Formats: sequence, C-alpha cells, structure tokens
Amino acid sequence: MHHMQFHHHGYVSGEPRIQEAAGIGLNRPEELPAQMDVLIVGTGPAGMVAAAQLAQYPDVHTRIIERRPGRLVLGQADGIQARSVETFQCFGFAERIINEAYRITETAFWNPDPEHPGHIVRTGRTSDDAHGISEFPHLIVNQARVLDYFAEFARRSPARTVPDYGYEFVTLEVQQDEEYPVLVTLRRTEGEAEGEEFTVRAKYVFGGDGAASRVRKAIGRRLEGDSANHAWGVMDVLSETDFPDIRTKCIIHSDAGSILHIPREGGFLTRIYVDLGEVPEGGSKAIRATPFEDVVKKLNEIIHPYTLEVKDVPWHSIYEVGHRVTDKFDDVPVEETGSRIPRVFIGGDACHTHSAKAGQGMNVSMQDGWNIAWKLGQVLSGRAAESLLDTYSAERQSVAVDLINFDKEWSTLMATKTEQFSKPHEIEEFYVKTAEFPAGFMTEYSEGQLTGGTEHQALASGYPIGKRFKAAPVIRRCDALPTQLGHQAFADGRYRIYVFADREAPGADSRTERLAEWLGSSPESPILKFTPEGEDFGARFEVDVVYQQRYTEFEFTDAHPTFRPKTGEFGVRDYYRVYSAGTITDINFPERAGEEPDIFDLRGISRDGAIVIVRPDQYVANILPLDAREELTEFFGRSMLPQR
Repeated sequence: MHHMQFHHHGYVSGEPRIQEAAGIGLNRPEELPAQMDVLIVGTGPAGMVAAAQLAQYPDVHTRIIERRPGRLVLGQADGIQARSVETFQCFGFAERIINEAYRITETAFWNPDPEHPGHIVRTGRTSDDAHGISEFPHLIVNQARVLDYFAEFARRSPARTVPDYGYEFVTLEVQQDEEYPVLVTLRRTEGEAEGEEFTVRAKYVFGGDGAASRVRKAIGRRLEGDSANHAWGVMDVLSETDFPDIRTKCIIHSDAGSILHIPREGGFLTRIYVDLGEVPEGGSKAIRATPFEDVVKKLNEIIHPYTLEVKDVPWHSIYEVGHRVTDKFDDVPVEETGSRIPRVFIGGDACHTHSAKAGQGMNVSMQDGWNIAWKLGQVLSGRAAESLLDTYSAERQSVAVDLINFDKEWSTLMATKTEQFSKPHEIEEFYVKTAEFPAGFMTEYSEGQLTGGTEHQALASGYPIGKRFKAAPVIRRCDALPTQLGHQAFADGRYRIYVFADREAPGADSRTERLAEWLGSSPESPILKFTPEGEDFGARFEVDVVYQQRYTEFEFTDAHPTFRPKTGEFGVRDYYRVYSAGTITDINFPERAGEEPDIFDLRGISRDGAIVIVRPDQYVANILPLDAREELTEFFGRSMLPQR
C-alpha cells in the first residue's frame, strides 16, 4: 500500500513486514510462564486482535491461550464488513485478504411467485454500498484466514507473540493487593500432562472464550436477553444446481421457509443458512439432532422450482443463537465503577451474541479486542492512567446493546412472511436505509475521557466526533502519491493528530505554522509532555499536515520541521507526514486540477483549518481550532501521564 516505512534504522534486506524484536520479544519464554502482564483466553476474533495490537507494545508481556491443539481450520463466521477491512488496512493485510476473498456487490431477494404458487422468483436487488460509506469492500472469507493474518501480525511484531495452544481456562480469582492480582487456574488439554491443572498470575485477563465463556462465569456475569434461541442449519457445500444466483448473496423467502445464501471465496463453495425456526423450550436436543439430509431436503423445498444437489460438505452444523448481552464487560460491579481498577475483561460472544443474518458477530468482536488492547498497552507501558480501563466496558457495552436492538428489528423483518409486509419492498428499503449498520459504521462513542465535546464539530462536519475516521483522497507531497488520508495509519498504538492547514502557503506565517512551532518546541505541547526524553518526536504521536495548496505549488521542504520530524538513530527526516489536498486528477490532468472536490470539501473541513485527533483504534477523539493550545494538552492529559 506504499505506506510501509523502513531502512531508517539501517538497510533491511528481508521481508520488511517483520519488525525488529524488542522488549519481551528479544527473549520470549517458549513455555507459558508463571506470571505475565496480560493473559488472553481464546484465539477467536476478539482474542487474536487483542494479541496482535498488544504485540506492538514490547514492554508488555502478553500471552494468549487456546484449548484447541492448533489453529482453527474451518467453520465459524465468514462475513467481513467494510469496517473490518479498514481495520485490516491498519494491521497491514487488507490488500492480501481482499485478493483471496469473495466480494459482495449486491444482495438478491427471492420471494414466492404470485403467478406460480410454490415457486420462488427474484423480486429485487440492492447494491451493497450505494452510498459510498467506505472505499473498502464487503467480503466473505473464512474466519480461520482472518485469524491467520492477525497471528502473522502478532508474530512479526516487536513482542513476537504466538499463541500457547493446548491450555484451557478453568477459573480465576482477583486478589486485589498483589502485583499480579489475577490468580488463574488452567488445565492442559494435550500432551503427557493432559488434564493437569496449575495456576498462573496476571495483571489483567481478557476473556474472548465464546458464548459459553468460563471467564464470564468466573466474574459472575450472565448473558441476558432472548429466552428462546433461533435455529439454523448451516452448511458449506459444493453443489450442482440450476439456481441462477448461486454466486450472489441472497435472502430467500418462500412458503416452505427462509434461506440466507452466501457465496464463499474461491469461486465454488457456498454457505447456506437454512432457517429451522424458533427452538421450543426443551427442544434444543431434538433440533440439534436434525439429520443433514433433512436440512438439504428443506433447502430444496424452499428453492423450488430450482434444485440443488450436494457434491461435498466440508462443514455443517446446527446453529442456535439468541440476542443476549451482559450488563458490563468487566469485573467491577456497576455501583463500584471508578472506585477500583477492573482486572478482568470479556469481549466477543462472551458478552454479546447476535443472529447469524446481520453478519455482525466476528466484526464487533474484533473491535472489542482492539479497544481493550490499545488501552491495556497504554496503561501497562506507563503511558496512561489505569482509569482508562473503565472506558472499555462503558464504550463497548453500549455498542453491543445498540447492535442487538437493531439486529432484532432486522431478524424480525427477515422472518416475516411476505404477505405481512405493508409494502413488498419494506425489507429492501430497510436494508438500504440502514446501510451504515451492516457495514459496521454505526458506532459513535459519547463524550468522556477519550471523546471530546461537539463545540468545534462544525470545523470538520464530515468527521463526527466518536465515529471512525473516514479516509479521503489526498496527495502525499514528497512523492506525488495519490492516496487516502487514514490508510497510512498503522496499528502501532499511537494517536494521530491531523492538522488541516488554513489558507496560507506552507512556510508563511500562519495559524498552521504557529501551531507547528508550539507543538515542536513548547514544554506544554502534548507531544513533548507525553513523550519520554530521548524518544523520537513521533514515538507516541503521529502528526500529519494537509495543505490546501496544490502539490505543484509548494515544496516538501517548505513545511515546518514539526511536520518533517527526525526519526531513528541517524535522525533522518520522515517524508510521509506532509500532504496536499488534491486527487489523482491533479496528477493525470493538471489542466483540470482543483475541479474535483478535495478532502476539505468531502469532509466539510473549514478553510480556516482544524485539528482532528484520532485514537489508536481509528475513532475520532476530538476536533479543535488551529489556535487551540491548553485544550489540546488538557484533552490528552485526561488519560495520558506526563513523561517529563
């Protein structure tokens, strides 16, 4: 993606994605040690993302355990929302996973044919992202591959994190006054010592151990919500069929039942969810015993007049799910929040479960894991106060609740018989109207320690405070590279301070220039205040500037030195922080330069400039005017600890 930076510590001849080992990564114990900073339970999406992000904090000793003997092979989730692909970009593997995935461009709707009772007919199609909510695609790829990429990232990161397979979590207790307060009982699940129990100690535990989470049970939390489950027969199949939309995502309703049909990556495999209805009380065992042949028979009844003959079934399952959520995602009782530090956190299915149909589960779980991980990294590396950890449950629990409420409306619509809709196109309209939800962009964190108020929102109306930072086209000045601002942000645990310049030319006396001078030299500058002496200027914060001038109207060297910071032991300048507000048209058709809307137009940024602060997990934290000083330092000071 042209954003990787290397050679600044000396020549790199091998794979540049393998970072230099540091901290714990220099001599990481092979065996699970008796004590560690963070113990992550479960290598699902929540746990694996958390391990990947924490591997960027090499002074934090993180372990991730898994009861299986090795990596996940197949099954589980496969829907990847655009928000997740944005996340993959941050972790450096979006392009590779896009190349191997199935891309959803539209959804086809099939309903009973009024002319031919007992037949289905295609009644509509909706584009998957007609509103341009993201420049990234909506993908289908097996969860196992997603986990592989995060595992690769963790292994190549400075901490050299790899999962410890063959251990299962039994229980834990928190002993407040110890240095490693969480006493965890584990059991070996393989090898000569199989079945043997032993204890380890951790400062913090993150449970990403699924809907039957023992970590959740150990902290006394319960999943609450639907009393009844909904059952689905799900299969990955190779088939012979005359159904014309076999390679298109479909929602099929017929008098015989409903299907969610998902083509899988690779061109041949398809995943089919056959609705088996609500599970009556005590009926779970009977439904789970449904023979595979019966599910295939029902599938064929639903798609009549078409037929589907199964040739191979790599995976199938009877899957029961309800909408449920726990009241809090950590171990501190609601009434004691703020009075003591949370030590145990849960994420993913351990604290919220969703219907299969909206394709939410894996996506939301990854954001849980990312959210807790950068916060644990900041606290354990001495950058932030422990109070930061209260924000995990506060932020993610409300996201889960919103999602479940939305998911319920969605599921009700999916299960409604066609004749019950007041308008036949209701479900399609709902699908489009709420395009942000399926793409994963509804999350909006509210004002607090990490999220500023909206006083200055008007300075950049297209970056809603508390929502994810939406990339937009710019030109990197040093090499005239048309790119997207946001795509350069690597998951390295740093905050990003985007300075959108005022109208003055780079280097001229201006509010932008004075801000740069202050950021680079004042002891009150958040960058100097919160970065330890001796570390690079860009060690804890990345400062990027976007000038309004065309890239041909100024030189990279005109930008203030703060925007060209020295890096590495040779003190070489970072060329990648200076941008021009243009698009590829400026380069390809210079005579038409400036005709297209630029980032200032697209994101409603004031031509008087603005500062946009983005968190390590890509959410917009605050917007301030260019002459903000105390407000800027105060904002970071809410969670960060002074380093000098």
